[in-house]
Amino acid sequence: MTTALIDGEREALVISGVGAKPSAASLVGPRARVEAKVTGGGKTWKATFPLRAPRWGGPALPLPAGAYRLEIAGADTSGMSAPDTMLPILRVAVEGDRVDIAPAIDPVYETAEGQSTLEERYVAQSGGTENAVFFESFYGQNAGCNPRAIDRVLAARAPAVTRYWAVADLSVEVPDGAVPVVEGSPEWWHARGASRVLIVNDWLRRRFARKPGQKVLQTWHGTPLKRLALHRPGFDPRRMMAVFKESRRWDVLLAQNTYSERILRKAYAFLGRPVWVEGYPRNDVLVDGDAADVRAQLGIGPEEHVLLYAPTWRDDRAEMVDFVDPERLAQETDSVVLVRGHSRTLGPGRDRVGARVIDVTGYPETARLLLAADALITDYSSVMFDFSVTGKPMYFLVPDLEHYRGELRGFYFDLSERAPGPLVRTQEELVRALAGNDVDAYAARYLAWRAQFNRRDDGKAADRVVSRILDQGWLTA
Repeated sequence: MTTALIDGEREALVISGVGAKPSAASLVGPRARVEAKVTGGGKTWKATFPLRAPRWGGPALPLPAGAYRLEIAGADTSGMSAPDTMLPILRVAVEGDRVDIAPAIDPVYETAEGQSTLEERYVAQSGGTENAVFFESFYGQNAGCNPRAIDRVLAARAPAVTRYWAVADLSVEVPDGAVPVVEGSPEWWHARGASRVLIVNDWLRRRFARKPGQKVLQTWHGTPLKRLALHRPGFDPRRMMAVFKESRRWDVLLAQNTYSERILRKAYAFLGRPVWVEGYPRNDVLVDGDAADVRAQLGIGPEEHVLLYAPTWRDDRAEMVDFVDPERLAQETDSVVLVRGHSRTLGPGRDRVGARVIDVTGYPETARLLLAADALITDYSSVMFDFSVTGKPMYFLVPDLEHYRGELRGFYFDLSERAPGPLVRTQEELVRALAGNDVDAYAARYLAWRAQFNRRDDGKAADRVVSRILDQGWLTA
C-alpha cells in the first residue's frame, strides 16, 4: 500500500510505501519533470518529490500548473490520494498516479461568483494610485518579449517605480526586483487597477476598466507577415467589434518599423493616436548580448552548431506543428536543435525530447535564443523579422504554404519572392539546404529585408521607449 502526503514545510510531495525501495521515482508533467529522493528499503520506503525546480540555470521556482503523472517503479498507486492542499507557492491534489498542480489562488476566487466579486471590486477601485507599471507578456505565460526589455531599462533608470508582472503561475520567472501577481488573484486585480502604466504585448482581455490617469502602452509582439485582426479572411462582425473595443483601450502602440506602423494602424483601426516607431526593445540583446552566456544556461558547448526551430501556431490546431523530427535533424546536421513553440502552444503541448534536442518553448526570452543560434528554421512566424538583426542564415520550412496563405490567414506580401533564405517543403529538403550553405544566393534579399524591417533595431530601442514614458510624465523616476 502506498500513501501520499503534501509537506508544506518542505514544499514537497511525499509518497510512502511498504516493501522494497523503488529503483526510481519521477513526477512527470508536460513542461517539467522532477526526480524524487528515495529513502528506506526493506520494510518501508519513502519518495520525496520537490515542488520547486530550477530551469535554464535560474532559481528553483514552483512547478508549472498542470496534470502530472507519478512514475514509481514497482509501486501500486491506484488507490492513493491526498486532498487539495493549498501552499504559499501552489495548490496540490493527488488521485492515484495523477497529481494536479494549480496556481496558489484560494479556490473561492476561482468560482464564477468569486471572480465576479473581484471584478466588481476592481471596477470600483479608484485606481492609478501607485507609481507602478503592470507588465504582461502573452497573457502571463512568460515574462519576456518587449515588456521584459522595457522592464530591464526602467528598473535601472527609475528604481522608485514598482514593477508588477502578471503571471499564469509562480513557475514564471520575473525580472529581479519585480513583483509577480498570479492572474485572477486578488493581487492581480489590485495591481492592474493601481498601476499608473500598463505595458502589454497582446490583448488586455477580461474586463478592463481604465482608471483616471492610467496609460496603456501596447508593444505588440512582432512585425506581421500573416494578416491580423480586421484583415483576417472572412467577415465576422463579432471579431470586428472585439477589435474596435480592444484597440480603444490603448494609448500608444509600439511598432518595429514603418511597415508595421501602417499595417497595425489599419488592422486595429488605431487611428488618430500615436504609434512609436522605435524598433523592438526585445531585439536590443541581439546587438549587445553575449551568446556564450545563453549557451551556458542551456548546457550547450561553445563549439557546437545550434539550429533553432521556431514555427508559428496554427488556427486549426492547438499544439505545435510536427513538420520536423528534431532528434533526426540533430543527427543529420550534427547540431544541437532548439525547439521553440509559439506561446499559444505552451499550455496544450508538451516538451519535445531526444538526443541533442532541447525544448525551449518555456524559455522566457526568444531573442536570447536567437542570439545563441547559428541558424533559424521557421515558417510564417514574426521571429523572421527579429532574427534578421543578426544577419545569420534562416530557412523557411513551409509544407502547408498554400493552405496557410490561402485559407487560414493570408499574407501581407509574397514570402516566396522576398524571403531572405530558401523555402523548403520537407525535412529532407531542409537538410540539403542546410548542407548547401548557399547564403550568398540570398545576400541581396537579406540586405533589402534588413533595410526595410530592422532600421531601428540598433540596440537602443528600450532606452528610447523608457525615455518617452518618463518625458511624458507617466511615471516618476
